[in-house]
Amino acid sequence: MKILSLNITKVALIIILLFGCSKDYLEETPPNIISSETLYNNIAGFESGLNGLYSLVRETKSYDYWFENVLNGVDNMCSNYISNELYMVWGGLNNPVDEDLQAVFEGLYEIINAANTIINKCEDEDIDWTGGGSTPDENKNGVLAEAKTIRAWTYRWLTYNWGDVPLNLEESVGSSIKTDWERTPIGDVRKHIISDLKFAEQYIPVEASLQGRITKGAIQHYLAEMYLVMNKPDSALYWANQVINNPSYKLVNTRYGVKSTEPGVPFMDMFIEGNQNREEGNTEALWVLQFQLNVSGGGESQIRRNNGGRYDQVVIGGIKPLIITYDRGGRNKAHFSMTKWAIDNYEPQDDRGSNFAIRKYFILKDAAGNAPYAADLLPPGYNYGDTIKMNWAVDITESNCQRADWPWSRKADGTDPNNVIVDWNYNDKVYLRLADTYLLKAEAQFRLGLPDDAATTINIIRARSNASAVTGANITLDFILDERSRELFLEEERRFTLIRTHKWFERTQLYNHNAGDKISRRDTLFPIPQSVIDANLTKPMPQNPGFN
Repeated sequence: MKILSLNITKVALIIILLFGCSKDYLEETPPNIISSETLYNNIAGFESGLNGLYSLVRETKSYDYWFENVLNGVDNMCSNYISNELYMVWGGLNNPVDEDLQAVFEGLYEIINAANTIINKCEDEDIDWTGGGSTPDENKNGVLAEAKTIRAWTYRWLTYNWGDVPLNLEESVGSSIKTDWERTPIGDVRKHIISDLKFAEQYIPVEASLQGRITKGAIQHYLAEMYLVMNKPDSALYWANQVINNPSYKLVNTRYGVKSTEPGVPFMDMFIEGNQNREEGNTEALWVLQFQLNVSGGGESQIRRNNGGRYDQVVIGGIKPLIITYDRGGRNKAHFSMTKWAIDNYEPQDDRGSNFAIRKYFILKDAAGNAPYAADLLPPGYNYGDTIKMNWAVDITESNCQRADWPWSRKADGTDPNNVIVDWNYNDKVYLRLADTYLLKAEAQFRLGLPDDAATTINIIRARSNASAVTGANITLDFILDERSRELFLEEERRFTLIRTHKWFERTQLYNHNAGDKISRRDTLFPIPQSVIDANLTKPMPQNPGFN
C-alpha cells in the first residue's frame, strides 16, 4: 500500500487555499514561504499539489458527516442509533444551519478551489514541465487532467445534493473574494462536468499514475453516469462500453489474494485488506482510495465503526459472549445499518448475501480460536463451536433502534490488530469498480428500450455471485436499483443514485422504516447553508424550495 500524500503536502495546500496567489500579500517571496507561486513552478510542485488535492478527496471517506451524507437516509440504509440527527429525524433538522451539511458544502468548494488553483497555475509562464520520462506537454496535460477530473467529481456531488450551485472555474483568493455569487442552472453545471471529464479522458492513463489516483476507466464511467442523468442513454452506453471493453478492466470471478486458500467467495476477495488495489490483483478496481496505519499522511476512516454491528453488546442469558477481535472487524458502533429490505434483497444462494459478505452469525470460539485475543464467554447451555445468530426478523424503527444483533456489510471490516477497540480502520477503500459500470450499461440499455440486452448485462454480474439468471421481462428501473443495492451496498453513493433516477422519495418511504415516514419531497434537495447565503452580501442567493 503506497500513500499518496504526506501531511506536509496537505499543510502546504491549506496555506495556498488561505492565501492564494495574491501578489499584494507580500512584496517579496522568501524561499521558506509556501505559496502557489513557490510551489507551482515545476512538475514536482504540481505533483505535490495533486497529492494534496487527492488528500482532500480522501477525507470524504474518512469522517461520518461526509459518507453519511450519501449513504444514510435512503432505501437500503437507516439510522440504528438513538440520536437527534438529520437522517433519523428529518423535518426541522434538515435546515440551512445544520453544521454537517454546511461542512460538506464548504468542504466541496474547498476541493474545487484547490483544483482551480492547480488548473489556473498551469497556464503561468516559465513553468519547468520537464521530468518523469514524459514530454513537457504530456506532463502539463496530465496535471490538468487530474485536477479537472476532481473538479468535475466535486461538482457532481454538489449538483446531486443541492441542485443549482455557483459554478466557479477560477481560483478564489483574498484579492478576488466575490459577494455576488449566482446559482448556475444544474444543466449548465453538468455541461461543465462533462467538458472537464472529456478533457481528462484523453490524458488520464488506463492504470493510475499513482496508487490512489483515478484511472481512465473511472472517468469514462462518470461520463456514462452524467449522460444518464442528462437523459442521453445512447451516449451513456457508449462510455460504459469504453470501460467494459477495455481488457485491462475485468470482473473478479475467481478467488485471489491474501486469503484465497481460506473459506470465502470471489465477490468479497476485493474488499480484504491486501487485496483492494489493482497491483494486488483487483482487476475490477477503477479507483481505490489509500489509507494506512501508523504512516505520516496515511489516513484513517470511520466507515467500519459506523456501519458495523455492536456484536460485543449482544446479551444471551445475562452474558455478553462475543469478544472483539480483528477477524470480527474490531469494535463497531452501528450508527447506521442495513434496512431489513436490504438484507432480504438476496436469493438464498447469492454470495453477496452470504455471511462472507453480510455478517449474519458468529461461531463461539475458545482462546485458541480467537488467538491472540481472549476466548468468547459461554452463555448457559452453549459450547464452543455453537452459532450466535443475528436477528433481523423485525425491521429497525424509531421505537426499537440501537439493535446490537443486527447484520452488517463486511466490505469495510478492518482495524488495528494491536488495538481492536479503536474507532478507526486503515484499509484501502475500493471507491469505484467495474461492476458499477455494468449496471450503468444495463440502465442505459433499459432506457433505450432494450430490456433483453439489459438482462444479459446484469446476468454477467449475477453469475459471479451465483444469483439466478433474469430475463428482459424482469427488467424495470426498480429492478436495476434493487440489483445496484445487492451489488454495491456501502459502496455506491446511494442517495445520488436515487436522486438521479427520481426514486429517492418513493423508495425511502417504502423501505426505510426509521425515517421514511418523516421525509417530504422538499428533502430531495438539501438547503443551501445559511452561512453561504449570508456571505453573499451584494446579491440575494435564493434558497431551495421549502426551506426558510
